[in-house]
Amino acid sequence: MPTDVERWKSETYGNEIREHLFEFAERGWESIPEDEHDAWFERFKWWGLYHQRNGQESYFMMRIGTPNGVLEPGQVRVVAEIADEYARGPGENPEFGAAYCDWTTRQSIQLHWIRLEDVPAIFEKLEANGLSTQQACGDSWRNIVGCPVAGKDRHEFVDALPVAMDLHETFKGNDDHSNLPRKWKVSVTGCREGCGQGDINDLALEPARKDGRKGFNVRVGGGLARNEPRLARDIDVFVEPDDAEAVAGGLSALFREYGDREDRYSARIKFLVDEWGPEKIRRVLQEEFVDFELETAGEDLREEYTYNAGRSSEGLPTGGHSDHVGVHEQADGNYYVGLNVLVGRMGVDDVHELADVADEYGSGEIRITQRQNVLITDVPESALDDLLAEPLLEDYSPDPHPFMRGSIACTGTEFCSLSIVETKNRQVRYARWLKENVDLPADVEDFHVHLSGCTASCAQPQIADVSLRGMKTRKDGEPVEALDIGLGGGLGEDPRFAEWVGQRVPADEVPGAISNLIERYDERREDGESFREFIERLDGDDGDGALEELIEPEETSYEDPYMHNTKMTWYPYAADDDMDASPAPASADGTPIASDD
Repeated sequence: MPTDVERWKSETYGNEIREHLFEFAERGWESIPEDEHDAWFERFKWWGLYHQRNGQESYFMMRIGTPNGVLEPGQVRVVAEIADEYARGPGENPEFGAAYCDWTTRQSIQLHWIRLEDVPAIFEKLEANGLSTQQACGDSWRNIVGCPVAGKDRHEFVDALPVAMDLHETFKGNDDHSNLPRKWKVSVTGCREGCGQGDINDLALEPARKDGRKGFNVRVGGGLARNEPRLARDIDVFVEPDDAEAVAGGLSALFREYGDREDRYSARIKFLVDEWGPEKIRRVLQEEFVDFELETAGEDLREEYTYNAGRSSEGLPTGGHSDHVGVHEQADGNYYVGLNVLVGRMGVDDVHELADVADEYGSGEIRITQRQNVLITDVPESALDDLLAEPLLEDYSPDPHPFMRGSIACTGTEFCSLSIVETKNRQVRYARWLKENVDLPADVEDFHVHLSGCTASCAQPQIADVSLRGMKTRKDGEPVEALDIGLGGGLGEDPRFAEWVGQRVPADEVPGAISNLIERYDERREDGESFREFIERLDGDDGDGALEELIEPEETSYEDPYMHNTKMTWYPYAADDDMDASPAPASADGTPIASDD
């Protein structure tokens, strides 16, 4: 039988949700019938609204899609103004203040504490400036990702930006593709570094050549969610840019018709690829969903991929780091400057300042990366020194320490009902402590630590050097937040998912565990091995138990203020776990309602 979600979608879904959303906004939060909350909250996702966690009932997270991470001149200022006016919560985050923007691992923007009553005004301002929340969530085409400097990178093999933008224009709001069995994540990559992360997307178009022509090979069925990670699989198809829309749309339609609508856990295309195999996917695509002869795959460039590969790309065509942080020359002779945004969160005053410096020194355009960072593009060489001297860059460095550079965190229990642990503030504090107390080997310039609040993998923990995943445990007889620890994940030329080797480590003992891990790495590595190569060797040569022995949890000078059971509080930093302290939910006029209402 179809799931509840499928039933709800059969009644109202897609573009028609907007009319209902605006009606509820006009009448106020309380106008949503309580027994219909689940149905409407599921539908609202299609327009980029996620209901926040228990105790925050009248508030939503809003996701703004930015295809390929591109924010055109003026748009980041609009986002800052909306965050300033509409995204202020009832309390201040101790690290980031009362209002902030989150740059995501899918090159989008998230704002929190959005009231339903303000949505029409926010939409009006977004849409007047070329921005939208349409299909930023929900069972449809999500934000299309790719190399954040597509069209500007002097090393790219093929310009993928026109393809990404064409797919965005074609399939966003397209009724034929608006109701899929689950989300549909697409990556379009034209560079040699692999920073589109095609391996972990439902559909990946990756740079390839055939008979002297430049285009893309097609891979299908990647993803990290839950405990079922998959690498996208080759379906033996080469496509030139002009035909990318037809093939991508054909695969989306194939998923629409044959994806599982009876079990949402199995409703991703990765499971259909498991069941059918790549050969059948290709055959059905050819027979039912495209009207021209598909070409077999061309010569791909995956052996050159360095992005998130666990090693430096020195000596390869691109050279240096491959995460786009730092100062890099564009194809047109101007430069882009990548700023490290620790855990992807930037206070609203800093977002205003980001808009200012982008206007003053560049074209005003900002690009978002899949590592939660931002790039200021189109900076003349003559303006570089002045830009690098700006106070903003003291906090968002283009030359960060490896522990700062490699830190990613999801939303966590602060707002997410799925999360088990607090993430953003904790990973900030982890990175600071590690920077001050742990020495990496002198030649190690990249070290990735990803913290995900649960198994949903929004922080992409399986592709980090050190992977952290939220759990619970007991310490000294009291329930505390804990983390599973994984090692040795990464993408690049030879992608590999992390091995989960440490279970339910109390959160305040994790920095000590990482410190001990790096000490053992330094002592036992061979011939300048990267951390990922070190883990691969131990896992292969020494057999069972070799990796587990690297993990030794330990209390240190690190002090964790977030060890209490945060799932019980309206906000992770409450003095205690008493729900009576909650100022939310709120009525339509913002007046607090008792938390037991």
